Amino acid sequence: MKTPKPTNTFCGNLRRREFLTTVGGGFTHLALTGMLAGDGFFNSAAAATGTSFINPLTPKPPMLPGKAKRVIFLFMYGGPSHIDTFDYKPKMYGMDGKTIDVKTFGRGGRKNQGRIVEPKWKFKQYGQCGKWVSELFPHVGTCVDDIAFLHSMTADSPIHGSAMLMMNCGSIISGKPSLGSWVNYGLGSPNQNLPGYVVMLDKTGGPISGAKNWTSGFMPASYQGTVFRAKGDPILNLKHVDGMSAPEQRMLIDSLNHLNQGHQEKRFDNSNLAARIASYELAYNMQATAPEAIDVDSEPEETRKLYGMDQERTEDFGRKCLLARRLVERGVRFIQVYSGGAHNDDNWDAHGDLETNHNYHAGNTDKPIAGLLKDLKRRGMLDETLVVWGGEFGRQPTAEYAKGTGRDHNAYGFTMWMAGGGIKGGVSVGQTDELGSAAVEDRFHVRNLHATILQLMGLDPNHLSYFYGGLDQKLVGVEGAEPIPQVIA
Repeated sequence: MKTPKPTNTFCGNLRRREFLTTVGGGFTHLALTGMLAGDGFFNSAAAATGTSFINPLTPKPPMLPGKAKRVIFLFMYGGPSHIDTFDYKPKMYGMDGKTIDVKTFGRGGRKNQGRIVEPKWKFKQYGQCGKWVSELFPHVGTCVDDIAFLHSMTADSPIHGSAMLMMNCGSIISGKPSLGSWVNYGLGSPNQNLPGYVVMLDKTGGPISGAKNWTSGFMPASYQGTVFRAKGDPILNLKHVDGMSAPEQRMLIDSLNHLNQGHQEKRFDNSNLAARIASYELAYNMQATAPEAIDVDSEPEETRKLYGMDQERTEDFGRKCLLARRLVERGVRFIQVYSGGAHNDDNWDAHGDLETNHNYHAGNTDKPIAGLLKDLKRRGMLDETLVVWGGEFGRQPTAEYAKGTGRDHNAYGFTMWMAGGGIKGGVSVGQTDELGSAAVEDRFHVRNLHATILQLMGLDPNHLSYFYGGLDQKLVGVEGAEPIPQVIA
């Protein structure tokens, strides 16, 4: 039997010529990859700049002329009832208990009929604009000439978890960057000693989905929200980073900086080391800066009373609103303050007793919210501070159960409002039907709200993007969205 002639092979089935071709082409591909990365092809939002580290929160110029410099988002978690707060429906009075044909979709599923629950509070006109406001918000009522009400908001989901993600991150799918992350990504932070994005939770706990609501998603962690406490240590685990005292941290930072300088002189890639130094620097600086920033008790007694801090009921939310004002004064770019946490009547989710639920939560927040608006205005800060109020959706005009006053979720039409930061005050935009079951005039989606916020901050909502997963990702979705022109001054 004739012995087969050996073939010129490499690693079994790969011929020598194929190997040389692959290796040669592979090296050119590496070179091309480096050139494309340098041109920002793999991250159109931030082209590579050699090996030197650049703090991602370094202030950046706005893309557009924008009047707002910072945002305070007052999040009423659970879904406040628009027809019992700011969306006046006079024809509903006298209809209590009447069964009517109305299409609804909430936690209880889709229904074609329901029992009317008429508004449980009377409305009164306020301000030069004559805005009708419920008895639930008499203090906010005195500020209506500075507020633009959006009565025709719509969302994609009537379920808390996905609706929260939509309102905070622009998508019902988790893992997307939140609104505050997009703002800090686009503009950076003017204060390098405090987080650019702060979240303050309700004393009963966080909302459903937790940190997914203030995540940076596929962006660097530098852009995610930092949870602040209004009392005690503002940030947990800050005093002893990695188990080290402040002097030990300072020594470590100095040592790392010395090592970093040596790498620069030898032209080593020191980007990871520089990033680590920056994180230590921020933690070290926050230890000195954060306690002073949250010292609301140093404010004059008159100011603390304005926020309701002299009353047990309003002290907690008033303290958070006053802290929000102090933080935006110190350059924090985006702040979110939650009213309501945990589950059931710990938040605005009024499925059972509407009156008990809304009396409680509105009573806790009305005076502090009005105090925040008035304090910002008298300090000349409201023009550059955008205040947003609302929840993840509204509530239906009909009862959820056979008995009781509870209302189910309503994503077909609900109310949010905005003030300051380039907003036209004393206006009401959009309209729901006479029962408040769905938006019927100038319907706006959550993406339109996000587009409005970004534009007021000087960011182009349809061009602010981050390359990920093969797409130029945007807060307003790849299809884009337009701002709401009726509320922009």
